[in-house]
Order: sequence, then C-alpha cells, then structure tokens
Amino acid sequence: MSFSHINKKNQPKMVNVGDKKITKRKATARAIMFLGTEIISHFENDELTTKKGPVFQTAIIAGIQAVKKTSDLIPMCHPLMIQGVDIDIKIINKEEIEIICSVEIEGKTGVEMEALTGASITALTVYDMCKSISQEMIIKEVKLIEKTGGKSDIKIDE
Repeated sequence: MSFSHINKKNQPKMVNVGDKKITKRKATARAIMFLGTEIISHFENDELTTKKGPVFQTAIIAGIQAVKKTSDLIPMCHPLMIQGVDIDIKIINKEEIEIICSVEIEGKTGVEMEALTGASITALTVYDMCKSISQEMIIKEVKLIEKTGGKSDIKIDE
C-alpha cells in the first residue's frame, strides 16, 4: 500500500481528484468529552450560559466554521463546497457530553477530515467556554463513525 499524498520522489503532494466522479458523500465524526459533575450541574434545559454566552450554541457555530475552514488547517485537504453540516451536542451522563458532527457534499472527494475537524473544534470551544468553571475537562475521543460515498462505505461499531 502506498500513501496517496506522497509522490515518486517521496515528497508531499495534493492528490488530483480531477478524474473522479461526483458522488453524494457524507461523513460523521463523534467526540466524547469529560466535563465533570461540577460543570454538568450548571446546565439547565441542556444548555449552559456563561459570561461568554451559550456554550453549546457557540460551540456548534464554531464547529460549522471549522468544517468550512478545514482545507485552510490541513494542508492536503481540498477546498470544498460543503452542502450541509449538522452538529448535535448532548449530555450523556453526569460527567460527559457527546458531540456528533455530520457533513454532506456532492463532490469528488470525501468529507471525513471536515467531520473530524468540526467535532474537534466543537469540543475545544466547549472547553474554552467552560474553563472558568473547571480546567479538569478532557477531550477523550474524536473518531470517524461513518462514511458513505466514494470508493467505500464504512460504519464503525460503537
């Protein structure tokens, strides 16, 4: 197996997707984040408003912005015309939240990196918004959980 982003001289390159067919593609990433009982106890109706504003709403907007900026952050990612981003954050127990970021496009390349970037930046924004309460938060896991379109479809069992 060879890496697609390395040329014959072993130098980095951006993959040419010009000959690929346009297909509907979707990727979903998940982040699990430990907030702790102290932070979770401050939430009312699944939202916490701090001096910086509403935590989940702000984090979702940051995640959407990150999806759109992925090619500016990760050198070999192609700039894409994203057709849809859906980010959901929910409290899953007394200490943790789950962030789900789904990205859709009709294009020649997948959106896995965009979904992973969106989930990551959403989690980092939650951290930033809540750090005045506690800095013992942990972004425990960020992973791709589903990808459709392109060469193959995958679904990671939870």
